[in-house]
Amino acid sequence: MSAQPQNPIHDSILIIDFGSQVTQLIARRVREIGVYCEIAPFQSASEAFARMKPKGVIFSGGPASVPDANSPRAPREVFSSGLPVLGICYGQQTMAHQLGG
Repeated sequence: MSAQPQNPIHDSILIIDFGSQVTQLIARRVREIGVYCEIAPFQSASEAFARMKPKGVIFSGGPASVPDANSPRAPREVFSSGLPVLGICYGQQTMAHQLGG
């Protein structure tokens, strides 16, 4: 019996983790529908975004408060890429804040 050829990964999603307790669950759900994804902590998200060249990005939730001066931010290049972005909880709040909403 011959081995099945491996399909190259064409579509991938980058999950930027802002400290949510459910980031792993989000990744599992994405993978369950057959989409490759990686999780990157917000501190190294710019590097992961450049390396992966994903088809979309998910911002996870987290315990920080957007108005705080030292709260984590999403990489600006994600917004200028034109890719679809899904923000969940804190991820949506920081996206709205960073985009002027």
